[in-house]
Amino acid sequence: MGYTIAQKIIKEHLLSGEMKVGTDIGLKIDQTLTQDATGTMAYLEFEAIGVPRVKTEKSVAYIDHNTLQTGFENADDHRFIQTVAKKHGIWFSRPGNGICHQVHLERFGIPGKTLIGSDSHTPTGGGIGMLAMGAGGLDVAVAMGGGAYYITMPKMVRVNLLGKLSPWVSAKDIILEVLRIMSVKGGVGKIIEYAGEGVKTLTVPERATITNMGAELGATTSIFPSDDVTREFLKAQGREEVWKELKSDEDAVYDEEITIDLSKLAPMAACPHSPDNVKTIEEIGPQKIDQVCIGSCTNSSYLDLMRVAAILKGKTVHPGVSLAIAPGSKQVYNMLALNGALGDLIGAGARILECACGPCIGMGQSPNSAGISLRTFNRNFLGRSGTKDGQIYLVSPETAAASALTGVFTDPRTLGDAVEIKLPEKFLINDNMVVEPIKESKMDEVEVLRGPNIKPFPKTSPLDGSIDASCSLKVGDNITTDHIMPAGAKILPLRSNIPAISQHCFTVCDKDFPQRALELGKSVIVGGSNYGQGSSREHAALAPLYLGVKAVLVKSFARIHRANLINAGILPLTFVNADDYDRIDQGDELVIENVRAKVTNGEPIVVKDVTKGIEIAVDCDLTERTRDIILAGGLLDYTRESNK
Repeated sequence: MGYTIAQKIIKEHLLSGEMKVGTDIGLKIDQTLTQDATGTMAYLEFEAIGVPRVKTEKSVAYIDHNTLQTGFENADDHRFIQTVAKKHGIWFSRPGNGICHQVHLERFGIPGKTLIGSDSHTPTGGGIGMLAMGAGGLDVAVAMGGGAYYITMPKMVRVNLLGKLSPWVSAKDIILEVLRIMSVKGGVGKIIEYAGEGVKTLTVPERATITNMGAELGATTSIFPSDDVTREFLKAQGREEVWKELKSDEDAVYDEEITIDLSKLAPMAACPHSPDNVKTIEEIGPQKIDQVCIGSCTNSSYLDLMRVAAILKGKTVHPGVSLAIAPGSKQVYNMLALNGALGDLIGAGARILECACGPCIGMGQSPNSAGISLRTFNRNFLGRSGTKDGQIYLVSPETAAASALTGVFTDPRTLGDAVEIKLPEKFLINDNMVVEPIKESKMDEVEVLRGPNIKPFPKTSPLDGSIDASCSLKVGDNITTDHIMPAGAKILPLRSNIPAISQHCFTVCDKDFPQRALELGKSVIVGGSNYGQGSSREHAALAPLYLGVKAVLVKSFARIHRANLINAGILPLTFVNADDYDRIDQGDELVIENVRAKVTNGEPIVVKDVTKGIEIAVDCDLTERTRDIILAGGLLDYTRESNK
């Protein structure tokens, strides 16, 4: 039996376990990336581990999220990250250099390598054949220290792409179709691998759009072959020497197969408030819009923005629409400036933003109250834009640009002949905004600078013998990390200050939760299916930890968030019978007797609802390693003990 592309990379990097679906495997990690919203905590954790220099082939710290500096906090974090990176062997991408996934694809990604990043959209690297996965900051810190990264061996899904896209239909429409078919839960425990003749018709930026937004499937990652298209892209980036061919074996076996005829796709949109709520632009009709935002790590490439510039050239944005555009990297921005396309964007009335995540992470450009905003981003969760009643639709750059001109949802196929944009044979290469770390022999000369907003990792403790605590909060299905730990310009600057940021925990669902949890001292959260989907932010586990949450009991978890709960020492429990969810109410007193002994011995666990006088069977599916992490009180404690 042959191997898939992902299986080949896993086999080459396997440090522990067997490639058996559903079992725990440990992988050697070649590269890591962080961004500033998660990076400060990741580097505090790396320092706590006590390894003097990173042991990866390449680790890069990016500044791209918290770039809105309305106070000292973000600037202090950037200064801390730059100094800690210089000291410990990490490359530093300065603010203004671009969005981590766009820059990493351009300048650092290598086919066949493993990459984890403290950002859920790290799978963007799968566009050039990397095994690239989002992870919690502590997992990244451990990998930088030379430790393995552990995942559950995923199933393999093959998406066969047939034919080629029709004019004005884009890669964004492909991933929206996959989301329509599979849903935001459909990729959990799976790697999505793209194959078929249609793959050859897609450029690397188009492939990267698809793998980037594959994160919304809940998938472990997504990956494309590394072929001649990949080689040409890397050659144009001056990095042809890192290319290698990667393809699946002809007799590779997949657990699922999906076939999509590219020629039959139409321009689409993900409607509020979920990336899988997909309709065609034609089905939505000419509804009035208020705002258009183009950019993010999904759609901010040179190819994307050149197409937008061609659509807007010589025209004017509709007077009822605010159009904002953020190039994905300094390379893209500079090339647009030099070839005149930037002038076309400005001339049409676009507001040009810096090369950063910006509106996608809630950093500015919030729409008007109840406003309809078309965005080329990857997420449209309730309130993520900064406007709680904002109606956010996810669309392609072509649809976004066409609609910005008309003021209503507009199918770009009405524009006439399609715009033909080719990738350059050579990109503009200037890495002057990337700072190389100091040599190891001189690392003691570097002082790590810390601002007053930088607080230590929350206090942890080994798992209690028994848990006796109230249900402090009950929530429904598809709770995202934006519900648990909101983003936005007011909250993101507190990412390095867990006591302060915890005061915003779950306030989207219940404004009184933080105070109630603190007053209870210890508590349990109850949730529905796909709990913790979305961002990799470990703050969605660290804030509950600080607030005294001892266990989370749900119908099912999203992969990264479950791992982050374990890393924080919070017990992840699932209902044996999903209907038991309805039997617990907020405020109920819950008791889990002898839980430490039962976790240690792998025995069945029962939650007693003392308030109602009932018993509920729950699962605590832990591997030997994750069991030891929970018993120790979290990954940091476990790692310290292991290194003694």
